[in-house]
Amino acid sequence: MPQRTGRYTISMENDIFIEESAGIAGSKEREGPLGEYFDISFNDDKLGQESWEKAESSLQTIAVNTVLKKAELLPDDIDIIFAGDLLNQCISSTFGLKELNIPFMGQYGACSTMAQTLALGATFTDSNAANRAIAVTSSHFCSAERQFRLPLEYGGQRTPSAQWTVTGAGAALISKKPSAAKIKHVTIGRIKDLDIKDANNMGAAMAPAAAETIMSFLSDTNTKISDIDLILTGDLGKVGSALLRELIQREGVDISSIHNDCGMLIFDTVKQDVHSGGSGCGCSASVFCSYIMKNIKSGKLHNVLFTATGALMSPTSSQQGESIPGIAHLIHICGDK
Repeated sequence: MPQRTGRYTISMENDIFIEESAGIAGSKEREGPLGEYFDISFNDDKLGQESWEKAESSLQTIAVNTVLKKAELLPDDIDIIFAGDLLNQCISSTFGLKELNIPFMGQYGACSTMAQTLALGATFTDSNAANRAIAVTSSHFCSAERQFRLPLEYGGQRTPSAQWTVTGAGAALISKKPSAAKIKHVTIGRIKDLDIKDANNMGAAMAPAAAETIMSFLSDTNTKISDIDLILTGDLGKVGSALLRELIQREGVDISSIHNDCGMLIFDTVKQDVHSGGSGCGCSASVFCSYIMKNIKSGKLHNVLFTATGALMSPTSSQQGESIPGIAHLIHICGDK
């Protein structure tokens, strides 16, 4: 059974692995620095569908089917799937996965959803509630713009702190079958709200939650920075990443040499004009499930703190003048078999 370690961290009692993973991406993402690492990428961001929302559902379908193919499994071999996205009531997950007929639990953690689904998949597997679980999330630039901001046709100018929602998805198969990526700990974050209301600066809204979750893990497990190869945050972007490092530095911890951010990795922020970097559930999902997992499997990375971050907002809350609460969940992955 999973065991509580310290105040906020859960330790896996058994050896729990990410057996396989798949990262799926759109055309702009393929043109970025990580293009060669994605399992599948598309020229047409509508994926042949009649709407952006249906295209995003297809991203999840393709991500899960790709993982199943790589693992040589069928949908009936999976005990449960944890899935989420950014659209109203997680419709991308619901419509994208309904035909697979796998027991389903929809999740919403905003852009932290990949870590949230991994955390649940790991704890279910460790407790023997599932033999195999899949964690999957997605986002789509056009569907997110339609829901959260302005019509694409409007052509509004972006502020320097704004981020570009990633068109992509990531899926991970969690089981007890040995692989190169072992999930050792899960740290569940707490909601942090510093009254930031600028929807074009979500990195600043999420950074305090990321700092708190990382410090909680280090304290709960007595882990030293020198023990970690990479602290990977979800999608803080340029502004949020700088703020995260400053906040942790105030606690006497310097992570600057081992920190990177999925929102900074997936795009070339200069050549691709994405301002502060990438965002969206599919940002950390596609980067982690492709680029990071391949580096773990190759032995380039041994100890990774994957800390996906989320801005817990909605169009309704923003229109009513509410602030943007942040959340961050952490998955500790050991690259040694």
